[in-house]
Amino acid sequence: MTTYTVAALYKFTAFPDFESWQEKIRDFANAREICGSLLIASEGVNGTIAGPTETGMREMIDYLEAIPAIGTLEVKYSHAQAKPFKRMKVRLKEEIVRMGVPGIDPNRTVGTYVDPKEWNKLIADPETLVIDTRNSFEFDMGTFKGAVDPETRTFREFPGWVDQHVGKPGERNAKKIAMFCTGGIRCEKATAYLKEMGHDEVYHLKGGILKYLEDVPQEESLWQGECFVFDERVGIKHGLELGEYVSCHACGRGVSPEGQRSENYLPGVSCDYCIDKFTENDRERFRQRQLQLELAKKRGEAGMGPEARPDLLREHREAEDMQENGEG
Repeated sequence: MTTYTVAALYKFTAFPDFESWQEKIRDFANAREICGSLLIASEGVNGTIAGPTETGMREMIDYLEAIPAIGTLEVKYSHAQAKPFKRMKVRLKEEIVRMGVPGIDPNRTVGTYVDPKEWNKLIADPETLVIDTRNSFEFDMGTFKGAVDPETRTFREFPGWVDQHVGKPGERNAKKIAMFCTGGIRCEKATAYLKEMGHDEVYHLKGGILKYLEDVPQEESLWQGECFVFDERVGIKHGLELGEYVSCHACGRGVSPEGQRSENYLPGVSCDYCIDKFTENDRERFRQRQLQLELAKKRGEAGMGPEARPDLLREHREAEDMQENGEG
């Protein structure tokens, strides 16, 4: 079985001619059997890609970094035991991570980066408000001890939550605000937003959860659970090892080992979370899709990556514009 190198990457940078690079980037990737998804916009690049050879991946990263507007990328590597994406996509966007607030520019102002090895001290401080900037279903799979879940469905809801629950300086008790996400990109905009509101002590985890799980030994860790990733691996544990969660292909959520033993869990059809959220017609459609996926897998075809996920999850991913895993 081929082991794939996975790279979660991003860079906020002025990229005025991004549209002219779409086909060139896609062609270069396809020539090296690189799969995944890249978002490019006037504010930069963001995505997760994977390749069957280290040489091909190195060439791909070198190619992107040689684009004059991009330069050095923020990259985090991990590995997958099977092809995690069906094909290569390069999509043109208005934002590389959609927050929906005009004028927020991480190149102008951003929070203070905190190295993973210094993160525990910061979030253990009782004067620190620790905020998970990811969405609720990601929070449910794992998060840092003491972190707050804003209960958002998309990142566009995050500014509204901040306005209501954090407010401007002096409106709440928190003196320090520490934020984190999967690969770091959402926090670039989240901290920029808090800084624009006037908060001074705003921090974010450099390299995101993935870097923390790579660098911090499990016995010293304040992380609890698994980190959700938007590919077939589903969840990542300490040392970036493959987790025990599987994907419910009906709703797209991760299913824990305990959840997999539930009478409500039927692979590809339902889990405890979505058992009451779909009609019987939906479930029959899911059963047929699952059968096709199993047949494709037996034939050795790449049928179990994100492209096999349900419409609900694909719509969520496109609405979020976040490819920061393996990320964001």
